[in-house]
Amino acid sequence: MKRADLHTHTTASDGLHKPSENVRMAAEAGLSAIGITDHDTVAGLNEARQAAKTYGIEVVPGVEISTAQDGQDIHILGYYADDRDRVFLARLASQRRVRDSRNELIVAKLNELGVSLSWETVLDAAGRDRGPDETVGRPHIAEAMVRIGAVGSLQEAFDRYLAEGKPAYVLPPRIAPAEAIAWIHEAGGAAVVAHPGLYGADEAVESLLRDGFADGVEAYHSDHTAEDERRYAAMAERYGVIATGGSDFHGERKGRVYHGPIGWRSAGADVVHALRERAKDRRAARLSDSPAGGGIASD
Repeated sequence: MKRADLHTHTTASDGLHKPSENVRMAAEAGLSAIGITDHDTVAGLNEARQAAKTYGIEVVPGVEISTAQDGQDIHILGYYADDRDRVFLARLASQRRVRDSRNELIVAKLNELGVSLSWETVLDAAGRDRGPDETVGRPHIAEAMVRIGAVGSLQEAFDRYLAEGKPAYVLPPRIAPAEAIAWIHEAGGAAVVAHPGLYGADEAVESLLRDGFADGVEAYHSDHTAEDERRYAAMAERYGVIATGGSDFHGERKGRVYHGPIGWRSAGADVVHALRERAKDRRAARLSDSPAGGGIASD
């Protein structure tokens, strides 16, 4: 059966591998499709699409948008949105500015806690000259902490400092999940609630499905238990939305794969088709709502 890993990250955000490498690994894993879903950016999609021609698999264009509701961090995956739409790109750029501010606040908190870490060290840990559309994340900060000897591993960095509820954790002002879903819909894409099992907020997740906002929920994820997967698959069926799956692959650091290897969690080809069709419906609705029937807003 054809399978697709619909959730992976690349060097365009906080992944370790280039988009073309993710595509290659997906092909080697026997997948027929791979989702490229970097945080608040679509900068990796063009490289991935070029690689897909070489390796003979499909790239599902995506993005993962950071949001918050009632103090809870919630992520929304967007699939098949128009990644050339200028309004959508400007909105993602605003998200990246929030992320940059959060990162600077984390570094400042670490300094207050006695961890002498500079922003330049974090950028060096990212391992590249960051492009204007690329992002830096907490794994890069954790890697920088390992390099200066503040912690012995990335896991220790999160357990002691960076995870939610820890001394250097920062939750900046975020847009609400419903707003991110609206952005994705307005760009002609399908919106999916990412890894709901990580939130401990099933009521909030269910409300996004029940009230007709989200098009799907990521039932199958590397950090979900078997019970989580059954619960969210049932939730998707109950509200008539799409149950998706993905590894949330970020690459291997210090011998550990975060969150799982490519293909560790996946979805069937029917799910890819359903997402594509739902995105087509969103684009059609957007066209019909346009006063001149002229297409998706682009300025």
